[in-house]
Amino acid sequence: MIVKYGGNAMKSLDLRRAVAAEIAALRAEWPVVVVHGGGPVIERELAARGMTSEFRDGLRVTTPEAMDVVEMALCQLNKQLSQDVGHAVGLMGRDCGVLRAEVLDPALGRVGRVTEVGAGLLRTLLGAGITPVLGCVAVGPDGNALNVNADTAAGAVAGALEVGIIFLTDVDGVYRAYPDPASLAPQLTRADVLDGIGEGWIAGGMIPKVRAALDALDRGAPFATIASGMKAGVLAAAARGEAGTRITP
Repeated sequence: MIVKYGGNAMKSLDLRRAVAAEIAALRAEWPVVVVHGGGPVIERELAARGMTSEFRDGLRVTTPEAMDVVEMALCQLNKQLSQDVGHAVGLMGRDCGVLRAEVLDPALGRVGRVTEVGAGLLRTLLGAGITPVLGCVAVGPDGNALNVNADTAAGAVAGALEVGIIFLTDVDGVYRAYPDPASLAPQLTRADVLDGIGEGWIAGGMIPKVRAALDALDRGAPFATIASGMKAGVLAAAARGEAGTRITP
């Protein structure tokens, strides 16, 4: 099982540790790979250095100077998460070329699109009973670091390993009439998602989340679940298909 973890769920140390404990418990049922971002941590480190952030279509414009700070912040967070999960090894995507990428758009600077996943190292660690915790810094064709969107990176890893993925986010799932709790969709197909975007009941910040889920399916994942990382106890239920919204081909 791939667990994508990041964003607002990381702002609270207590919540972060609670989710880490749930990830550790999930290993009793499935080998787990954790893929993480760290927007709030990156923001804090950039601000401390007087560097401002610019976003285009939800992606952080990453100058070479900002890339250094992004990598430093994610490396530090990576080790903290690995320690929280326990019996885990923290990796950045550029380690052993686990994540190889190309520049997505020169206007975005050092922002990458994953082109290849070195799944062999991940399988070796999983085979030894070790949980890989993977930060989203990839290696580019020139050998330098590229900042990769954590959702799409996690989807690429799920596709390479051909396993399901859970995107932990700040909402309970996909709603047909947000925020009516009765409209939470427990399962959607690809066609449902595309209809939802076209009809407007999937909108705003949910669009990049469902697109990342569809990308995971395109790459070979059998399902992708969008669930809340803001509440304790959700992860195991989401893995069983009992929480969040499960998207299938």
